[in-house]
Amino acid sequence: MEQAQKTMPRKKYANIFLITGAAVFVFGLLFGLLFYTKKVYDLPWYLCIIGACIAGYGAYQRNNTGKLGEEVCFSRQQSKAFFLKYALIFALFVMIVIIAIISPNFLQFNVCLDILSQSSIRLIIALGICPTILIAGTDLSAGRMVGLAAVISASMLQVPTYANRFFPNLPALPVFIPVIIAILVCGVFGMLNGLLVAKFNMHPFIATLATQVIIYGICSLYFDLPPNHSQPIGGIRNDFTVLAQKKIGGKVSILIPIAILVTVIMWFVLNKTIFGKNIYAIGGNMEAARVSGINVFMTLIGIFALAGILYGFGGVLEAARTAGATNNYGEGYELDAIAACCVGGVSLAGGIGKISGIVVGVLIFTVIQYGLQFIGVSPMWQQVIKGVIIAVAVAVDLSKYKKVLWH
Repeated sequence: MEQAQKTMPRKKYANIFLITGAAVFVFGLLFGLLFYTKKVYDLPWYLCIIGACIAGYGAYQRNNTGKLGEEVCFSRQQSKAFFLKYALIFALFVMIVIIAIISPNFLQFNVCLDILSQSSIRLIIALGICPTILIAGTDLSAGRMVGLAAVISASMLQVPTYANRFFPNLPALPVFIPVIIAILVCGVFGMLNGLLVAKFNMHPFIATLATQVIIYGICSLYFDLPPNHSQPIGGIRNDFTVLAQKKIGGKVSILIPIAILVTVIMWFVLNKTIFGKNIYAIGGNMEAARVSGINVFMTLIGIFALAGILYGFGGVLEAARTAGATNNYGEGYELDAIAACCVGGVSLAGGIGKISGIVVGVLIFTVIQYGLQFIGVSPMWQQVIKGVIIAVAVAVDLSKYKKVLWH
């Protein structure tokens, strides 16, 4: 039996959002200019941003009537699908509101910038691990590659006068040389992951678990070379640390536009290139992809090589951000990245996932960590909350996509 549907002219539907958005924007603007108090911090300006977004959605609906249809249909099934589709955004909004009620100074723009800055490197790593999950696999070596890249780049970019220099006789190299070396080394290990999966048909879990151990061992051996002998690497050059510590306009971390650029590139790769479409095809059905003429072998190697390059880039930025490195850098980063992807809607069954979902997933976990610390919640409870969110997200994912996780 078909459910009864209600319809509304799309222009009327669009006008509702346009008017609502304009009202929220004007309210926020007046509130900020005429009635601003320190108790609400930057709430009025957030209202302006929210109002502009709502109005922008209305404008999109109005300007694309021909493409979207003259009428908007409403039904219980469509409403349920809508809330499921945007459940992450609703959850993120609710968390922010709750934390802001408990501690209103959470509404400061500086806090928002700190959250975005802390999310940046995590997002780059999650974007690298995303394609490996899209093929119904994973990558457990991500964190150790981050540590390896951090150690390699930092060891070659110390100031000449530093007492415990890793390479005492190494001349001052241009910054880009150690950076490229670190990224390429991680790319090679990524290719090794891809070779193990593609050539020997290993499950990515086992293949990347093996390389995780190998990479950590190699990184530790390198880190223990004399005269360093496993001492934390410090004395990093300013022309390297500026890559992650520079503030644009004195406030905005350079990591934020870097992460945005990487996000745009990965969106383009996954959505506008043959390589990206092949990734989704392999994740949907590897055998069908092979029969259809897709070079599964080279695509798998490309997926893990790309992932390694992004991990290496993240490790370089981590070393620049902290102005140092040890062989334990990046420990556990892969678990946070996998969790962010799963919460962001990247299906463990493969073939389904969006870049926008990963961005929201990373933000959710950063807001959890930063926000709960902000209001003084015990780190132990933070882990409990984080675990519950992961379990619920994966349970919802498995209920939506009942497939075998690895073909």
